[in-house]
Amino acid sequence: MASSATTGDEIEVFPRIVPAGDSAILVELGSEIDPSINDRVYELANSIEQANIDAVIELVPTYRSILVSYDPLVAGYSEVFDLLGSLLDSSSASEEKSGFEAKIIELPVVYGGVDGPDIDNVAEAAGMSRQEVIDIHSGVDYRVYMIGFAPGFPYLGGLDERIATPRLKTPRVSVPAGSVGIAESQTGVYPNASPGGWQLIGRTAVKLFDVEKSSPSLITPGSKVRFVPVQAHE
Repeated sequence: MASSATTGDEIEVFPRIVPAGDSAILVELGSEIDPSINDRVYELANSIEQANIDAVIELVPTYRSILVSYDPLVAGYSEVFDLLGSLLDSSSASEEKSGFEAKIIELPVVYGGVDGPDIDNVAEAAGMSRQEVIDIHSGVDYRVYMIGFAPGFPYLGGLDERIATPRLKTPRVSVPAGSVGIAESQTGVYPNASPGGWQLIGRTAVKLFDVEKSSPSLITPGSKVRFVPVQAHE
């Protein structure tokens, strides 16, 4: 079923399929960050994978869309466009989900101290205690909307607005791997040491990204993350 959104004087109708360069197609399923739209993104990604389309090289799901890269020597734009359109029609006509089911990944986290140097900033901004921040942050299973910014970095939706906190005014030159941070209404985990401006409230010792593995990223789009408070790293 198509939906629409208004941008200025223009009305955008979704879903829609548009070219993205000479060897990729973007399938847009909405214009907002919304769990139901994100569900459809991963249901469609699952359908494309199950279809085993020879020309498809890579799928890049995001909050509201999916980028489909294909080999133009195997199939042209029109052919891939028609295949994707057929999968969209099939998923829209079906009353059942395509079979996509979110996996829950548990991460033990040491909150505060050297592992979470900004937790008091978050607590002060929220007008609550450090323990209340920990309880609220760890009390939700977070949806992995997309992976971006750095390899394996998950953008997690579902943060309680009571602890939403702006980014640091001056980003850190280096954030330790495994650091758990808050930026506005999102939370995330730095898989590797890198610069960053998120408010750091804790850290996990779990290795989130390993280039030597066939699937380098432990956290994948469409899965869910559950933070489990612990007193020390094992």
